[in-house]
Amino acid sequence: MDSEWTPPEVDSQRPSVARVYDFLLGGDHNFASDRDLATGLLRVEPQARELAQANRAFLRRAVRVIAGSGVGQFVDIGSGIPTQGNVHEVAQGVDPDARVVYVDNDDVAVAHSRAILAGDDRTAVVEADMRRPGEILADDEVTGLIDFSRPVAFLLVAALHLVKPEEEPESIVAAFRDVAAPGSHLVISHLTHEAEPGKTAAIGKLYDRATSPAVSRSHAEILRFFDGWDVLDPGLVYVPLWRPDDGEIEDRPERFLVLGGVGRK
Repeated sequence: MDSEWTPPEVDSQRPSVARVYDFLLGGDHNFASDRDLATGLLRVEPQARELAQANRAFLRRAVRVIAGSGVGQFVDIGSGIPTQGNVHEVAQGVDPDARVVYVDNDDVAVAHSRAILAGDDRTAVVEADMRRPGEILADDEVTGLIDFSRPVAFLLVAALHLVKPEEEPESIVAAFRDVAAPGSHLVISHLTHEAEPGKTAAIGKLYDRATSPAVSRSHAEILRFFDGWDVLDPGLVYVPLWRPDDGEIEDRPERFLVLGGVGRK
């Protein structure tokens, strides 16, 4: 890793979910502990890299659709380490004036994001924990860039399965829903155990070593996060099935283990 982007207080011995995801996407902002966990994950799920890429592709498609509908504000919660095709790149490809706030609690993700986005006055990077949504919504950088009286898109992509039941993930989503103006959107992707319960249980055990857990949920449980939102077609589906690009056909979408959907208020 480039030491310029590595804060001295980072615990390199404990795997970070953001850095494991970075490794699976082909990034190099990760430590040996992250690569060790990712190697274990690849033993459990040899297609883990493909799954990570499919989740990222879902995010990009959702952002394009939302930006195309006229929404020009995005808050990416649990944004992770920037990689090619970031939210601001996709959104501003549709609307050059689109504004994006990235939120994460991983020191490396935040430091790297700030380094590559320095000087971009339409983006901001906030170090915060999604388990405390009130702090995110009140943050000066967030309120300085996002006008909550206008439609905004909240992105919780591969984020809520890092929240334990006792941490009340429903309350997290409700906090963002309650401040969202009509026309706002919610994007969620989430690990599910419905197709491969044994495999997702093994993944959960691996992530017990990391900075956050991996809590799989059922389709019905994930759908409840959209209470108060109108779920757009095609509904809550395995991520390759959500408005795939022309020519993209997936015969076994359930092998991707992650459901994704978009809601509109």
